[in-house]
Amino acid sequence: MSTAHEATSPATADAVRTVRREAASSPAHGGEAGPDTGRHGGESGRDTGRHGGVEGPETGREAIIRAARRAFTLKPYAEVTMRGIAAAAGVSPSLIVKRFGTKEALFNTVVDFRPAAAELFGAPLPGLGRHLVLTMVDLRDRLRGDPLLRVVFSLGIEDERTLLRARFREQVTDHLTDLLTGPDARLRAELIAGQLLGLGATLSLHRPDGATAHTPTERLADLYAPGIQHLVDGQ
Repeated sequence: MSTAHEATSPATADAVRTVRREAASSPAHGGEAGPDTGRHGGESGRDTGRHGGVEGPETGREAIIRAARRAFTLKPYAEVTMRGIAAAAGVSPSLIVKRFGTKEALFNTVVDFRPAAAELFGAPLPGLGRHLVLTMVDLRDRLRGDPLLRVVFSLGIEDERTLLRARFREQVTDHLTDLLTGPDARLRAELIAGQLLGLGATLSLHRPDGATAHTPTERLADLYAPGIQHLVDGQ
């Protein structure tokens, strides 16, 4: 197992440099958000998976991203292989190469928080707190995992953790800071991000038998959203 003190892989170093260039030259929330998928990630279209089955193109793509997200969260970059991701996703390695090109390109896709941020922050400020809670739960269901928690739990080497933190600040915290009005916008944005991470951690910690796992999403929003909305309003 790699440690935080081992030599950085060339691909990871290049990825870190890419993020730094992007942070210096692009808006905090620039770029496109990925296409929405259904609750189980499927859309229309056809693609051939590892075992010869036919899948919708986004089904294959989202399965790959889910497997890659888990792999890069649980292992350092150097220990993650395209073949291992393919096996976990149930597709062929050649399909991953076709869709993403290289492991570095796949890694950069996995550490992109913009699609989640676009959905999370896609509501007017007066109702944003409730929207954040409802959307967070919905994203976790559709993505079969939390869209933000990997920034906390990644076990990668230091450059990989630095990359995740840089992307999170740029694409989530900075994005939200730009949306908020009133005093202490940056502080409030950081606290809201912490509330979202806390919600995700709680939902993960107490599954599948905890009260949160059996509580309707609207009730979770009733209880959790007012605190977030207070930070959104800045009052």
